[in-house]
Amino acid sequence: MCAMQRLHQDMIDSAPQPEHRVRGMNRPPCAGPFAPTANRKRRTVLGPSWFAAVMGTAIVANAAVTLPRLHGLRTAALVVWLAAALLLLVLAVGYLRQRALRLHAGDPVMVQFFGAPPIALLTVGSGALLLGRRLIGPQAALDVDWVLWSLGTVLGLVAACTVPYLMVTRHRFAPDAAFGGWLLPVVPPMVSAATGALLVPHARAGQVRLALMLGCYAMLGLGLVATLLVLAMIYGRLVHHEAPTGTVVPTVWIGAGALGQSVTALGALATAAPSALAAPYARGAAVFALLGGIVVWGFAMLWVVLATGLTVRTIRAGLPFAPTWWSFIFPIGACVTATGALAARTGSDAFAWLAVVFYELLVIAWVVVSSHSLHHAARHMRRRPTGGHADRQTGEPEARLDGPTVLKGTVRTTTDGRPISQARVTLLDPAGNVVGKTLTAEDGSYAFTDLERDHYTVVAAGYLAQTAPFTLDDSDHDAFDLTLAHEEGWTAPCR
Repeated sequence: MCAMQRLHQDMIDSAPQPEHRVRGMNRPPCAGPFAPTANRKRRTVLGPSWFAAVMGTAIVANAAVTLPRLHGLRTAALVVWLAAALLLLVLAVGYLRQRALRLHAGDPVMVQFFGAPPIALLTVGSGALLLGRRLIGPQAALDVDWVLWSLGTVLGLVAACTVPYLMVTRHRFAPDAAFGGWLLPVVPPMVSAATGALLVPHARAGQVRLALMLGCYAMLGLGLVATLLVLAMIYGRLVHHEAPTGTVVPTVWIGAGALGQSVTALGALATAAPSALAAPYARGAAVFALLGGIVVWGFAMLWVVLATGLTVRTIRAGLPFAPTWWSFIFPIGACVTATGALAARTGSDAFAWLAVVFYELLVIAWVVVSSHSLHHAARHMRRRPTGGHADRQTGEPEARLDGPTVLKGTVRTTTDGRPISQARVTLLDPAGNVVGKTLTAEDGSYAFTDLERDHYTVVAAGYLAQTAPFTLDDSDHDAFDLTLAHEEGWTAPCR
């Protein structure tokens, strides 16, 4: 995953592991002497990737409203929407309290998931308008949607602009680094377009309504063009490098979700167009939604087939649970809403029944992923209280590490295999929570101790480039020293 080595720990069980797992207590062949260890009491840091659970749960509720063939699901959908709203509140409070924004912004993988919170806000907000009116009343539901849509749209545009900027200026990626998570920062504007279309008829007539309508189309264009660019990079990575394995595979589905969301947005905007645009342009929006929607939908189905093949292949080899499993849910939900929108616009029975099939698959996938997520959360809640982040010890390397819960290795260059000293190594759990941090020793080695049985990700980071002006005079030779140092929170992938 973006030049990060997924180390699947099995500290206790001595049974043979799938080939993509590495025993945490085994030392890699290239490892040198032990580095100073990062001993710590565990403190879970909530990652933005968990907001995908809100996205997935909310779209299960919202998609039920769009189904052309199934009725009587509104009560169940309302209950699911309430669960999504409660989960959004809990995660938002927990994430803001931990103040980990800078830490996650510096991580080249975790920063991609900054697109998840805006989508969570937008989907819960649209659910308030579609389902919440029965519970809180029409006006309150409309007010809630306006607030959540506005906040989600602002955060989504910030993510869509900021994350690519950080990728260009601060992070460094290997040629095979592209993965489905790169789509998350650019998808929120398309979700804003689809959910904003529901608010167009409720906006004040005149320039305000027109501005909202045109803004939604602009955000659709932003998200769709950026999505196509990223999909080209992901496809190039799939073709020219080894196929993804492990927990990165579910993120391939995000491509289908992004394409499906664009079809949904086209349909929703075409429905709202008569209230904001002149008659010729409203008819043009309807034609664009039908013909353009079918074209993009066909590409989305190709991506679904590709993602399905990779998923089946990975399940056979072993697919451990991680928050990336939620990457299955929202994309399938977007396929439901996209297919339902085309069914309503064309009157096609084939589209109608296909939307029902997609929804049935969505519910099954949601039940499976939700149960695994609850089990994962319960297991982590049973862990002992925590005290803080790991810090690198300044003492001499230990000659021996007690206990079996040890992870160690060496950071080397990709060109000649030389060990890299003073590289920052960060250990993440499956949720993207920082478990520990340390710096490599002179021989490039590092070690983490006191680990629990779990799946982990190791991120190795080098130094930021530094520049300084220099004038060469007439002397025979001059000396000019440069100092390289880590910037707190900055990471870059290292093979």
